[in-house]
Amino acid sequence: MQSWSPAQVPVLPGRGPELRLYDTSDRQVRPVAAGSGPGSVATMYVCGITPYDATHLGHAATYLAFDLIHRLWLDLGHDVHYVQNVTDVDDPLFERAARDGIDWRELGDREVQLFREDMTALRVLPPREYVGATEAIPEVVELVEKMLASGAAYVVDPEIGEYPDVYYRADATPQFGYESGYDRDTMLRLFAERGGDPDRTGKSDQLDALLWKAERPGEPSWPSPFGAGRPGWHVECAAIALSRIGSGIDIQGGGRDLIFPHHEFTAAHAECVRGERRFARHYVHAGMIGWDGHKMSKSRGNLVLVSVLRAQGAPPAAIRLGLLAGHYRADRSWSQQLLDESAARLQRWRTATTLPAGPDATDVIARVRKYLADDLDTPKAIAALDGWTTDALEYGGHDEAAPKLVATAIDALLGVEL
Repeated sequence: MQSWSPAQVPVLPGRGPELRLYDTSDRQVRPVAAGSGPGSVATMYVCGITPYDATHLGHAATYLAFDLIHRLWLDLGHDVHYVQNVTDVDDPLFERAARDGIDWRELGDREVQLFREDMTALRVLPPREYVGATEAIPEVVELVEKMLASGAAYVVDPEIGEYPDVYYRADATPQFGYESGYDRDTMLRLFAERGGDPDRTGKSDQLDALLWKAERPGEPSWPSPFGAGRPGWHVECAAIALSRIGSGIDIQGGGRDLIFPHHEFTAAHAECVRGERRFARHYVHAGMIGWDGHKMSKSRGNLVLVSVLRAQGAPPAAIRLGLLAGHYRADRSWSQQLLDESAARLQRWRTATTLPAGPDATDVIARVRKYLADDLDTPKAIAALDGWTTDALEYGGHDEAAPKLVATAIDALLGVEL
């Protein structure tokens, strides 16, 4: 699947401190051990969209968080191998396509293209590999075969469960549950709320996760040694990550609502076939964006769409700044006031960075690097830049190189082009 065109990332002189991020499984902020130094490869797998609707601000906030990580790694001199999937075959896609009277492939293609356009406008750096689930069917089949052979998976008896679906045994790895840290009752509740099927007849355990959905009338399917069908959700990401990156991924990431069941099972699928304790060295999750007092979600219908904001004339850089104004791990709300404040900030930064001279930029750039390296503390980074801007506009300065250097730093580290 085609990714989108990358924004040019300018190179800053010097280098900031190593990146530290909150790890969901460890419940603490700790260093991200990406490679072994400048020039090494840092790897990241981030879960992509299910393309049955347009990109909303919740999506955008998640991908902006990982875009900051991407940019900080580049600033540290790392080569970044970033992989993102697209769940381009799934029940929500079929349901929306049937509702709208169009082919599910056409709907998926349309929404993926709109997502590319939104990401380009927001200057989100593209993944090196952008992979649709339908492009990874052979890898999924191979992974499911391995799990069946090892006893980590089983086929439901069609006389009991109607269809011979393949399921993963939740107890196939002794460490299952370490990523989320949830107890069984919480797991069962979230499993039911987030695409699981705890009450499916014929399963060995309510928490067992679907690996391969046997062919249903009117639905697409692909051949496999265990019958025609299509991938489950979690195994899709495990197969793509293992085939494109391999073992020892530095970061697995996504929104906080993916911690369980999606990321827990993705990790478990990979760990059970590789015999590893951890799928990723670091698990990173972004907070939720709210609107009208609730988390922004398609099911609730309270979406603020990036494409609609752009069509209404909102500057993409202001949208980006508005989403970066809060900490990436915090649940926070979007508002017109936030957008207006971000547009005003953007204008002040532009004015200050086009002055013929300004205050020395060395300290402010060092502080921005330090704050971002400390679990992506964008509020502090933005406050530091606001301080330099105020000094430049109100008191001036004598460093002719400073305005351009600050603009370069804002572009390279925050992704905001002035």
